[in-house]
Amino acid sequence: MKIFLWVGAIVITGLFAGIVGHSIFDNRNATAALKASVAAQDGKYNTGDRLQQAPLVVSNPPEPTVAQSPFKEIQWEELAPASWDPMKPFKGIDLNKLNDADPRADAALQKAKEYWKNAPINPAMNGKSIKIPGFVVSLDGEGERLKEFLLVPYFGGCIHVPPPPANQIIHVNSVKAIKGVRTMDAVWISGVLNVKPTSTQMGDAGYSMVAQTVEMYKDSDGKQ
Repeated sequence: MKIFLWVGAIVITGLFAGIVGHSIFDNRNATAALKASVAAQDGKYNTGDRLQQAPLVVSNPPEPTVAQSPFKEIQWEELAPASWDPMKPFKGIDLNKLNDADPRADAALQKAKEYWKNAPINPAMNGKSIKIPGFVVSLDGEGERLKEFLLVPYFGGCIHVPPPPANQIIHVNSVKAIKGVRTMDAVWISGVLNVKPTSTQMGDAGYSMVAQTVEMYKDSDGKQ
């Protein structure tokens, strides 16, 4: 399975420095609230951090139990076709030798943004009952009344750095308002995944879900 490390490479080169502020936060009225919410999590996660999950392949799966969940935990990589290369726009470019003033950097960025916006989904995931962890990007509220948000695979996506590829974003509507959850909080969501492209002010999602449950993230050791 391909591991999506493209964001780390981009952040390290600094290609997005100076453009995140106006390319992501076009809605200036929401900027202060989002930044304040993210700041509260900055000591816990770093930009690009991904959440711990169980291995994709289990050699000795546990015996099924009566209380077994109908939702199967999946990895983010399963949402993209195996042959899709997120770094294709940067082929032939030495990112370490570019800076913000280099026109090739801006050209590569624009090409990548369009490429990721139209990233292909995995049709085999349509209609699957899944469970997956990720970071919240609020679309309608914070703290006490959150019902609509984007789920992204790594900390800072859509906030500190531009949106992930569309096949790495899930547009989530919760069946009930979620209390105590803010932008960049880590959560588990469970529900039926649908292939349904959605465009929002914070990013373009290739998938959608009406979440049956939204729970604060805990790793395999039960730690948040």
